[in-house]
Amino acid sequence: MSTIYLNTVIKADIHYVFDLARNIDLHQQSTSKSHEKAIAGRTSGLIEENETVTWRAKHLGVYQNLTTKIVSMEKQVQFIDVMQKGAFKSMRHRHIFKTVNGKTLMTDIFEFESPLGIIGKLFNAIFLTGYLRKFLLKRNEMIKAIAESSTREGIAIF
Repeated sequence: MSTIYLNTVIKADIHYVFDLARNIDLHQQSTSKSHEKAIAGRTSGLIEENETVTWRAKHLGVYQNLTTKIVSMEKQVQFIDVMQKGAFKSMRHRHIFKTVNGKTLMTDIFEFESPLGIIGKLFNAIFLTGYLRKFLLKRNEMIKAIAESSTREGIAIF
């Protein structure tokens, strides 16, 4: 299993950051490069515990579908989404939020396993981990930019 750890410090209220992180519309906006679109389950607004979303996106030149479910949510503290169907053998993404010195520390712990045994492990090490890290960083940069902007324009979260 491969794991990506990311910490993002955001100068904004933890409630606002938490809602941005679970906002389907913001996610689609931050992943426009891969043409990511919510096509089933919750397709806009704020995803909640026990809800699913199916994403359709173009990764590595191929359109793929990925269905995830929010299996745990403690508002303003954490939520966890787990793959239900998709290209990975398994995928689990834990989103953790803490207030530190008046700022929000957003931590991502993204665990995934590719199919195909040793070939999948080599692919993860050589390419996929870096690709997914950049993907998550782009999303986090957008959350940070919107949360820290004085106008908060561009995304409706309610």
